[in-house]
Amino acid sequence: MLDFLTATGNLPFVVALLIVAMLGLIEVIGMATGFSASGVVDEWFDPSASDAADVAGYSTALDRFLGWLHFGKVPALILVATFLLVFGVVGLSVQMLVHAASGRTLPALLLAPLAVLPALAGTRAFGGFFARALPRDETQSISQDDLVGRVGTIVLGEAKADSAAQAKVRDRFGRQHYVLVEPDEPGVTFAQGSDVLLVAREGATYRCIANANPVMKP
Repeated sequence: MLDFLTATGNLPFVVALLIVAMLGLIEVIGMATGFSASGVVDEWFDPSASDAADVAGYSTALDRFLGWLHFGKVPALILVATFLLVFGVVGLSVQMLVHAASGRTLPALLLAPLAVLPALAGTRAFGGFFARALPRDETQSISQDDLVGRVGTIVLGEAKADSAAQAKVRDRFGRQHYVLVEPDEPGVTFAQGSDVLLVAREGATYRCIANANPVMKP
């Protein structure tokens, strides 16, 4: 078994599972010391915290991808661990089947990219389940109307009359939400990257105006 696990083709999958075990150990230690590994990982996966987010197109692509994986709704550490766990288990499972049939293992460069796809799908599926099942502290629960008065950044599309764009906005607890926004005034257009102030909600869409207060930031 040890020879199988240490085979060159299994290296990325074994390393992924070892990282999952290490993350779990760090989180256990953090519970005793007060260090929050989950908080650190959340910061790493917040594209707005990076200077690179100012590059045209970067924020949109990354925000959409992270939103698809439920980042901002589920602790990032859980999603990262889920991705690595599924990646490692899928990779080793395929290698075990191949090894049982042929006595060999597939090259890591061939199998690893293929294992990424089910790992992403598994992360999204588990993230969606966890987001619904995760017990929430009542003191941090918000309604959709609580986002009114918050400043967001348009990350996808162009907001204009009868054409909503997607914006990223944080609630008062720092959690990130993706919402649809339209200008509150006729004839106004907000391009991607614009900071807007949410002033009202109509169904699933928020009305917004330009953020004229530089102190209020997303």
